Amino acid sequence: MYTDFASVYDRLMRDVPYQAWADFYLKLVKRHAPGARCVECACGTGGLTIPLARAGLRMTGVDLSGPMLELAMAKARDAGVAVPFVRQDMRALSLPSRADAVLCTCDGVNYLTKRADVLAFFRAAHEALKPGGALIFDVSTPYKLGVELGTATRGLTDDDCAYLWNSVWQERTRLFGIRMDIFVREGGNYRRIVEEQTQRAHSREELSAWLAEAGFTAVRFYGDKKLRPPVERDLRWHIAAIKDQARSEKR
Repeated sequence: MYTDFASVYDRLMRDVPYQAWADFYLKLVKRHAPGARCVECACGTGGLTIPLARAGLRMTGVDLSGPMLELAMAKARDAGVAVPFVRQDMRALSLPSRADAVLCTCDGVNYLTKRADVLAFFRAAHEALKPGGALIFDVSTPYKLGVELGTATRGLTDDDCAYLWNSVWQERTRLFGIRMDIFVREGGNYRRIVEEQTQRAHSREELSAWLAEAGFTAVRFYGDKKLRPPVERDLRWHIAAIKDQARSEKR
């Protein structure tokens, strides 16, 4: 996943408001985490990792894609911030010392389409946190994947890049499949990159139950970059869950 796609990822995502997204994550960390040592899972090319580090959080970036991490390291060097980036599967997250917060950004949990995989990540995050630490993540909502995006064909053309996007929504399974055919100009020719992805629209009830099963308490849902409860047409939920200090001390 993301091998050839890494080379064009930032170009296709350049309109994403990363700074506003990072500003909101900073608010959530300050509200829910006991300190500033944070690990960001599914960090990609560091679009959120780097501004969060600039804001004063002690960030570590984790991703499964080596090519994405190479780009993240180069961007961090260019930005003059010291961020360690680690190639690791977040379902088996393993840290040398426990963190104040584990973040999972940019739909990372949506890409875990099976209950067992979501639970594995939640349990690994719980183990990676200090007592009282927070797991903070976002997901695209069922409304966004099933209604706003749904089954559709979209396209984009630019001076040196074009893509066709085909998406399929399956109501029964709540799976959202994407195929992107990307054409990148290289000299007088175009290189074609094919990227296929699958996400799942997890419900609030499912996420709450899985977090509780993994040992988290005080689960809070927020609307799209707002410190308020979600509303029906939010495109994204932000979730904060706490590793209960009292429970941890009893173990």
